[in-house]
Amino acid sequence: MCKGLATLPATCLQSVKDIKHKISFLLQKPEAQTTHQKQIHEKKAAPATAAASVKRVPTPTEVNKWKESFIHLMNSDTGRAVFTNFLRSEFSEENMDFWLACEDYKTTASSKLVTRAKQIYQQFIEVDAPNEVNLDGATKDLTRQNIKNSCPSCFNEAQRIIYLLMEKDSYRRFLNSKLIQGWDQTQMTAAKKEIKNSD
Repeated sequence: MCKGLATLPATCLQSVKDIKHKISFLLQKPEAQTTHQKQIHEKKAAPATAAASVKRVPTPTEVNKWKESFIHLMNSDTGRAVFTNFLRSEFSEENMDFWLACEDYKTTASSKLVTRAKQIYQQFIEVDAPNEVNLDGATKDLTRQNIKNSCPSCFNEAQRIIYLLMEKDSYRRFLNSKLIQGWDQTQMTAAKKEIKNSD
């Protein structure tokens, strides 16, 4: 490492790494993706596309549920699709992709666990992975040890940490985003029209 970088605080170095990761992600060519990466992308894009193609706008009740708790948001297919779009705008969609990959992994057939565990690890956890999620070294080491046994729970700790990261960080910004604030405005406008029409 050059002397200039060595004098920077760790937070600056982490920011540089994050920017490098985001730029490398944006520069990836689709044809360079492995078949597995394409499957993950298609699998994750399908629910979001399906939810986005639904003509029905989420009801005020649904949106209010999402505001109540992160659990409500994550338990809603539409909520997850909307939140994923928000994460995409922040260049942190890999967190949701990883969480969904872990959910999918838990239902993988026993005969495919070893292969699938390695794929998830290479895609999201190892250093400089194409869609590397923000995990501390100890969790990465634990996960690397766990995938040697490839049981359905080997990603549990890493998944829990990413879930908490989304809940404590991205979800708060999501609640203050123009997307959610826009829904509030739409609801108020609709309510005013309803009151006006009833007069």
